[in-house]
Amino acid sequence: MQLTDLTWPALDTLSKDTPVVFPVAALEQHGRHLPLFTDSLLLGEIARRAAESLGRRVLFAPLLWLGNSDHHLDFPGTLSAPPRAYLDLLPGLLENFVQHGFRRLVLLNGHGGNDVPGRQAVFEVRQRHRRRSDLLLLLATYWQLGSQPWEAEPRLEQRRMGHACEWETSMILRLAPKLVGPLAQLEAIPFGNAFEPAARGWITKDRSGPGHIGDPRCATAEKGEALFRVFTEDVVALLERVLGWDGTSWNG
Repeated sequence: MQLTDLTWPALDTLSKDTPVVFPVAALEQHGRHLPLFTDSLLLGEIARRAAESLGRRVLFAPLLWLGNSDHHLDFPGTLSAPPRAYLDLLPGLLENFVQHGFRRLVLLNGHGGNDVPGRQAVFEVRQRHRRRSDLLLLLATYWQLGSQPWEAEPRLEQRRMGHACEWETSMILRLAPKLVGPLAQLEAIPFGNAFEPAARGWITKDRSGPGHIGDPRCATAEKGEALFRVFTEDVVALLERVLGWDGTSWNG
């Protein structure tokens, strides 16, 4: 069910226990071979597939293509909401629907740079409504929902999400192959170990000259379809849990 298709009276008649999903992504550099809109294209497809599976039980807001991408600003074309501006924007979206009476709100994330502000957003909104026990506020990044995609597609070489990498390149090859540039001349950019498990402040140029992280040369459209299936199943499974929540308990 798409928010953009409804009138306000139709929205007003929905159960306020209907989960509302806010897909949030980005418009930023994706190396020399993938389009700037990669994160938004990929999350848009996963949200589309999930909405098709869930029907009228879940409400999807339109995808927010502007993300927190300051770490990519050395590359032309990147558009970024500064982190503190984004920390106003995301809670504002949630508060709009709290005001409309809805109780189950999910930020569905498709860009790594949105993870920290997204977590902070759901934390801050919960603090503002601390006397309520009926609000469920979640941030979910689609590739962090528990699946191990290489079990569904053993030919995958990566074991985690990179940037314009085997995974993302495979999904764009499946979704919009005409937008993928030449891969043969690219080099693998290793993930490295930046003082893990500590969290290091970084910009993309610290890690990658061309802008990608991982090895996009391994990508295929067949791997991309497997990734779309796995990630969509994860999102649907999470939203089924949101639908099944009893409305008050910690567990879900």
